[in-house]
Amino acid sequence: MIVVNTPGSWIYMYPPLRHSEWHGATPTDLVFPFFLFIVGVAMWFSFKSYDQKMSAPAFLKILKRTALIFLIGLFLNAFPKFDFEHLRIMGVLQRIALAYGLGATAVLLLPRLGRLIFAEFILVGYWILMYLLGGNEPYSLEQNFATGIDISLFGENHVYKGFGIPFDPEGLLSTLPASINVVFGYLIGELISTTKGFKKIIGKLIPLGIAGILLGLIWNNFFPINKPIWTSSYVVYTVGIALLVLALFIWIIDVKGFKKWTTPLLVYGTNPLLIFLLSIIWVKVIIYLVHFGEGDDRISGYGWLYQTVFVPIGGNMLGSLLFALAHGVLFWGVGYVLYRKKIFLKL
Repeated sequence: MIVVNTPGSWIYMYPPLRHSEWHGATPTDLVFPFFLFIVGVAMWFSFKSYDQKMSAPAFLKILKRTALIFLIGLFLNAFPKFDFEHLRIMGVLQRIALAYGLGATAVLLLPRLGRLIFAEFILVGYWILMYLLGGNEPYSLEQNFATGIDISLFGENHVYKGFGIPFDPEGLLSTLPASINVVFGYLIGELISTTKGFKKIIGKLIPLGIAGILLGLIWNNFFPINKPIWTSSYVVYTVGIALLVLALFIWIIDVKGFKKWTTPLLVYGTNPLLIFLLSIIWVKVIIYLVHFGEGDDRISGYGWLYQTVFVPIGGNMLGSLLFALAHGVLFWGVGYVLYRKKIFLKL
């Protein structure tokens, strides 16, 4: 996510590192739903201490974690200007918080069959709402129902405007289907935990993954695969791909025993929230607080670093990629120091 979010220039980006403009999905569009899916998988193992059932301690843990992650996301939106009159309410961490909170509450309150029914209800219900309450083009940027909800609740001043109009790709209504990525992850965590033998696990994940991809592609004809409004077809499609990727990793790591290459990944995996938080703060500091030159020649620290260091090395396109990769390496290094010092952010 750091590499995707920090190109040297948003103009110069290789296609796989771009989000789809509207309908469709690029490799970059898989990052966020994969993360929510893995959150769900981890939830199954985390909630073993609560016997996979809702209780007062479990509810308080869910509530605390949801609130803290949401507030951290709100802080990142405000930093460094703290212009509360135009503060965007939703965002990446806010979506993670709410998707986790809703997904966790649902899986602990409901029995196994109830979890599946809940997932189906949300995905189909969201489709119906978007179709019936949207405009003549209900899945378009301008006329989708989810935008109206965000503007009504938050006001135009508090909604993302990066699409040219007030529209939030991490909006409130579209967080409902995003929570189902978490629920499906939880169900797969259960499958992994209750299936003996890695080959048997793989044998279950592959057909489920293929089914998810096919269902997403079929549904795409009626409710297009779309990340900004997080369509139901996008949910099942990305979960399907996540299952195949998970099966591949289990085969490589657990069946074939190729494990050493995964050691560097522990650095990111043990401190993802803190590393992400530090990366966003760093980028905002060098964009908004660090500048070089005067008048028309004034340039942000971000732009200066790209133009002065990376463009001479690789030109605009490759330089932009190298800039992003350098930040990925930089924050891996930060994460490594935290890992060695056993500093972990746990909410």
